[in-house]
Amino acid sequence: MADAQDIVSQRRDQILPRLTEEQIARLLPLGKRRAVRRGDILFEQGSTDSQFYVVLRGALEVVRPNLGREELVVVHVPGEFTGETNLLTGRRTLVSCRAIEDGEALELHRDVLRTVVLTDSELSDVFMRAFILRRVALLNAGFGDVVLIGSRHSADTLRLREFLERNAHPLTYVDVEKDADVQVLLDKFEVKLEEIPVFICRGELVLRNPSNQEVAECLGLNSDIDTAVVRDLLVVGAGPAGLAAAVYGASEGLDVLVLEGYAPGGQAASSSKIENYLGFPTGISGQALAGRAFTQAEKFGAHIAVARSATKLLCERKPYAVELSNGETVRARAIIVASGAKYRKLELENLSRFEGAGVYYSATQMEAQACENQEVIVVGGGNSAGQAAVFLARSMKHVHVLVRSEGLAATMSRYLIRRIEETPNITLRTRTAIIALEGEKHLERVTWKNSSTGQVEVRSIRHVFLMTGAVPSTDWLEGCLVLDDKGFVKTGSDITQEERQEARWIRPRQPLLLETSLPGVFAVGDVRSSSVKRVASAVGEGSICVQLVHKVLAE
Repeated sequence: MADAQDIVSQRRDQILPRLTEEQIARLLPLGKRRAVRRGDILFEQGSTDSQFYVVLRGALEVVRPNLGREELVVVHVPGEFTGETNLLTGRRTLVSCRAIEDGEALELHRDVLRTVVLTDSELSDVFMRAFILRRVALLNAGFGDVVLIGSRHSADTLRLREFLERNAHPLTYVDVEKDADVQVLLDKFEVKLEEIPVFICRGELVLRNPSNQEVAECLGLNSDIDTAVVRDLLVVGAGPAGLAAAVYGASEGLDVLVLEGYAPGGQAASSSKIENYLGFPTGISGQALAGRAFTQAEKFGAHIAVARSATKLLCERKPYAVELSNGETVRARAIIVASGAKYRKLELENLSRFEGAGVYYSATQMEAQACENQEVIVVGGGNSAGQAAVFLARSMKHVHVLVRSEGLAATMSRYLIRRIEETPNITLRTRTAIIALEGEKHLERVTWKNSSTGQVEVRSIRHVFLMTGAVPSTDWLEGCLVLDDKGFVKTGSDITQEERQEARWIRPRQPLLLETSLPGVFAVGDVRSSSVKRVASAVGEGSICVQLVHKVLAE
């Protein structure tokens, strides 16, 4: 793993820019000068109320406390400033900061900083670029406030690593199979080996195989939601469509709350590389795209709550409300349903037993490391499956792509089909489906069958990536909205007159383009019936929908 100081030195001018005298002069009236003496603590790891500091005289040292010792991250000199994306998101700070010389600093409250980012385009560019690159440096160096002790063979270890990675939270990972000294760490916190995965938060709190919700609370990924407030707009789901709606809604002055049950990016974040999204000719990973969109939404003031699942839409009276998994309810004058879709699960007897232990629903660098230089199977004929196959082929011995149909032409972009055809260690197996999975604690064997020839093969393959169609996440909408025969939400002119009457549509007008059978409730992205399942179209729907929300709020 790279050292944080090495990463900083490679892009120092962008990660540690020095503000000019004129730029500092613009900030001086917005904050207060603070005299500091050597040893003064400006903020500590785990704080949720840290402020923004510009060094005027002296120097500030940023360190990472780690299990009783400290690791230097950087030293800020006059003209430089503290902070990274946590200043915009309100999450706990990952590092501590103290003065190492007598001097002076300009202190700005985080709310003032947010105003500067919104109103001063020059400083906004400087701060946003530095904040994002600093977070990337911390991620690459594993400089966080978390230690995760786990096993590569543990499904829950993979779950926690994925949750932290998808939420862009750095961690130190200790693998019990690789680290001979792991027992020392386990003894320190009185943890038994059979209790892994173990999550150590800020060197203090020890959680044994925690839920994602427990992790989110420990790390302060969410600030408390004020349930007494009626929001202008509630967005359920932080995939590309939901994040686009959050960006456009918040930038146009709406009070926006986004609920996300797992992590920003939705299904798109599991894609190793998206190459047909406008403006990125060399491609961009789904996670990188989601991370930028998340930061952009936070920049404009949208409140995004992670690991907060919507369990029920309460549609009997207005303002509408959504019930959360913890029993709380949040209310809004308008709602955008962007809860997306999940990959369809195969009807196999042992499937749940091997999920996370040989069966995966995303293909990122983390999964690739678990099966490097082995044979793997990718099931599915869409773009996500194609991207996964091409990505995995770089480090795998062989990739088998299984589809039930006669080929890929009807479901996959041509550029991906050509890549698959031209990659020697990828084999496309048409009219082929998995019929059995076998193994003890981890997947060990796969049986597939060719429906044309009837031939059955058993292969010693330990890793399967499932990317087979889409099942809409609409259980929480039961009884409120008109759905199509596959469970996707119907909108606009797709809602028939009979369906409107049955749903007791009360407006003299017809539903707007992306409006559901409930006035003021909209649906965008993969969850919407007849939508184009592409990132670009999801982003387009999310942004267009905000204009329709304005129309409804003005009624």
